[in-house]
Amino acid sequence: MGSWHVEVDHRVCMGAGLCNGNLPDRFELVDAKSIPVAEWIEPDEDVLDAADYCPYRAIRITDKTTGETLSAGD
Repeated sequence: MGSWHVEVDHRVCMGAGLCNGNLPDRFELVDAKSIPVAEWIEPDEDVLDAADYCPYRAIRITDKTTGETLSAGD
């Protein structure tokens, strides 16, 4: 099974907290910005959903094996 790299762009994150509210085991708020609890995770559709639902598109997920960006803040 592959790994995903999870990062949050703090230039655009406004701390809405949707990711943390829905997945507190995956994201936490520090100084009003979201950070991933773990930078590298096993593939997790819930984390991908959190990235897609981020109102600021601040969460980027990259597949380690392929280098493909699965979700990105545009």
